[in-house]
Amino acid sequence: MEPEEKTPESKYGEARKFDPTFKGPIYNRGCTDIICCILFILALLGYFAVGILAWTQGDPRKVIYPTDSKGQFCGQVGTELEKKPLLFYFNILKCASPLVLLEFQCPTTQICVEKCPDKFMTLVKALKKNDDREYYKQFCKEGVDMNRKAPEILKDGLCPSILTPSKNFTRRCLPALETLKGGVVVVGNQTTYMDDKGENINATDLLEASKKSNVVVEARAVAMRIFEDYTQSWHWILLGLVIAMLVSLIFLLLLRCLAGVMIWVMIIMVIIVIGYGVFHCYMQYASLKGEAGSDVTIKDLGLQTDFSVYLQIRQTWLAFIIILCIVEVVIILLLIFLRKRILIAIALIKEASKAIGHVMSSLFYPLLTFALLTLVISYWAITAVFLSTSNEPIYKVFNTTECPFSRYTCDPKTFNSSNVTTECPDAECLFAFYGGETIYHKYLILFQFYNLFLFFWCVNFVTALGQVTLAGAFASYYWAFKKPDDIPAFPVFNSLGRALRYHTGSLAFGSLILAIVQVIRVILEYMDQKLKGAQNKCAKFLLSCLKCCFWCLEKFIKFLNRNAYIMVAIYGKNFCTSAKDAFFLLMRNIVRVVVLDKVTDFLLFLGKLLIVGIVGICSFFFFTGKFKVAEDIAPSLNYYWVPILTVVFGSYLIAHGFFSVYAMCVDTLFLCFLEDLERNDGTVDRPYFMPESLLSILKKSNEGLKTVD
Repeated sequence: MEPEEKTPESKYGEARKFDPTFKGPIYNRGCTDIICCILFILALLGYFAVGILAWTQGDPRKVIYPTDSKGQFCGQVGTELEKKPLLFYFNILKCASPLVLLEFQCPTTQICVEKCPDKFMTLVKALKKNDDREYYKQFCKEGVDMNRKAPEILKDGLCPSILTPSKNFTRRCLPALETLKGGVVVVGNQTTYMDDKGENINATDLLEASKKSNVVVEARAVAMRIFEDYTQSWHWILLGLVIAMLVSLIFLLLLRCLAGVMIWVMIIMVIIVIGYGVFHCYMQYASLKGEAGSDVTIKDLGLQTDFSVYLQIRQTWLAFIIILCIVEVVIILLLIFLRKRILIAIALIKEASKAIGHVMSSLFYPLLTFALLTLVISYWAITAVFLSTSNEPIYKVFNTTECPFSRYTCDPKTFNSSNVTTECPDAECLFAFYGGETIYHKYLILFQFYNLFLFFWCVNFVTALGQVTLAGAFASYYWAFKKPDDIPAFPVFNSLGRALRYHTGSLAFGSLILAIVQVIRVILEYMDQKLKGAQNKCAKFLLSCLKCCFWCLEKFIKFLNRNAYIMVAIYGKNFCTSAKDAFFLLMRNIVRVVVLDKVTDFLLFLGKLLIVGIVGICSFFFFTGKFKVAEDIAPSLNYYWVPILTVVFGSYLIAHGFFSVYAMCVDTLFLCFLEDLERNDGTVDRPYFMPESLLSILKKSNEGLKTVD
């Protein structure tokens, strides 16, 4: 006899039974996942220890200031080099050496100077006149006697043999090179110049040396320009984020009062905003027709540090047009095919609006989440900077002739009295890089990894705390039979207290699982970057599959955690039991999940998109000076996209934070709704806790499903 096939109820657990004593979130509960709670506390103590260790060992000045051959910081306030903020290379041609790519250090003497040289001059020529001698002296080592002969000075490495016109580039004096029409490279309006030995040096050689000397500082140049833009525009960025916060809050308040109307207004506005984006990009594309250089392709242009260059070619705007058109078409098609489900989802959002209306304090809870996330991100960033700058200066032997001690580690204090100078007269002990050989420096990479792992863990914990708190508050609303009389006082505050007192371990457990997956994804991305130039296609394919699998796993865990936290907030059980109960409940009602839950997520995403679009367009017109009223007060920037992208990204996070209240409300009501259907049948003895309007949504969803089928 064949065994009976399991029904959905038995396969995914039994449905909830009627319990006349159940009135919502249980108050008599105990602590859950205590071991994970203790582990989380110990991990935090270790995190604080790593932070203290990094702050005592690190020195952020290594990031801010350039370093001379003695390891001193140029331009540092309170030192003898305070008035010498620029780094000068004795022989920039040596920077063309492959050593630069291996050790990220130019093998020539480097000193701090007040200003860069602005004319050609050799040491031999400078020693003939007093004025030239004094001018040349500022580019020599301290204490040099300019009355000595040029060969003696050069032998001791006290002065450069020649000066070339230079410009300040990221606090470094690099040759003032220009490229004329036809690709001719000049320095100081000359294609060649003569050194002190009477040899002609081509300006193209200087260009190659400048590029090699900049192999490390090019990224820093962009970073410094971006930093300058932030210093010029931070208050406007802050104003933009405040406006985004106000717009989000006003939007949610309007959604509370006019949910149906606001949803349709939101849908239409999103289509209009994206349509305007297509129109604006087309106008820019058309205006560049016939302009010199506008037909250059992005591939031919390559990677440029000045990103505004890309906006001067037509292909960039064409790409924007195509992307926005695809987004517009996809949204319109989704709205057409999901029109019936959207009507049902709007009704569910209306119920969520009623719940938020009775728990208004929930709208302000994201401010606490923002504050905690800001604290976590700031701690991680500061610790990472201090860890990366906690190395000690390492000095190595640099020379121009054959030397057995070449690239050996040396001590500048005892170098002149060592036997190295005897065997290698031209050798110098110069600063090479920051490193170290102590136990602390050996395990520095592990400290950085621990810092990253705890960052993910803490961020996920803060997010989980917000989800449990809001879920408990909205569950209190749902399971109140007489609304709003039976809703407990201060539902958000009480829910937050229960979460911290009883379920810190459960929140830490769910956050830990998610953090592990996220760290694995970071490692896979790192491996992918390392294998960019590899020829092994099998390894690339395997890595791509792993990245895809772990991306899907992260999304699934986030979904499971979210629903598990709702069950934790209601029943007070441990994380694993709550996750199982939530998953089985959803699987027993998988049809309703597809019909209702995800469509509401889509509508709320359109709301975020609308807020980001409005704030983004306004910031674009402001920072590019297209607002005539604000043209005079708009800051002068290197990259105007820096504040625009910051405002857009920040606006999305703010909108996401506020809309997460609605999303959590919808998810909690939906899960409670499914529980209510299983516990009760709508009779006098077992009445539904849901209002009649919510019950009608179920009927509509079932009818809509039959129509779709």
